[in-house]
Amino acid sequence: MNTAPLSRVLVVEDDRKISELLLNYLRAAGYEATPVFDGREAVQHISQSAPDAVILDWMLPGLDGLGVCKAVRAFSDVPILMLTARVDELDRLLGLDTGADDYVCKPFAPREVVARIRALLRRADGRVKTVPRPWVVEDASFRISWLGQWLALTRIEFMMFRTLLARPGRVFSRDQLLASVHDSQKDISDRAIDTHIKNLRKKVQAIEPGRECIASVYGVGYRFDIPE
Repeated sequence: MNTAPLSRVLVVEDDRKISELLLNYLRAAGYEATPVFDGREAVQHISQSAPDAVILDWMLPGLDGLGVCKAVRAFSDVPILMLTARVDELDRLLGLDTGADDYVCKPFAPREVVARIRALLRRADGRVKTVPRPWVVEDASFRISWLGQWLALTRIEFMMFRTLLARPGRVFSRDQLLASVHDSQKDISDRAIDTHIKNLRKKVQAIEPGRECIASVYGVGYRFDIPE
């Protein structure tokens, strides 16, 4: 007899007691629940594992809930339920505008959280699911990982690659890529962009041989293509 796979819920909460409480209720309700305790780790987990829903605390170490939500919305439409002790309406609207699908204030009843997750999953049924992507960008530390390994990037390479990753499929001219390096642009000419792109390709291929993800568009510039 075939059974449907369990919906996978990621619980991003640094309070271990609250996390364990939610995990227990979710598992009792028939969900596969996984804990994460750090904001940056949450973004990486979502990009690589593509959970079906996320319960996301507002206050987190590493990267707060709004930062996580904003980063995730750059590559995923996974349903996000935010947990917070902030009740001010401006904060509430800010959380939703950043991309959260629903909002529960602490203290909360665990059964209500489970019910909200069930409703989010029901509304998301048939919607395009998260496509796991091999990269994670950490703005605070100027780092980008590929398939879980940190690329050894210069500051200029980081800012150029970050620009390309933020808009997959869009063609950027050399002038636009120059502008993306901001205060470092005095150290680079427009033709040197080609060298930096070549170095980025080599560094990605050192981790994933044969991967061609930065395409040259003749007479225009460069485009990042999402790996299939």
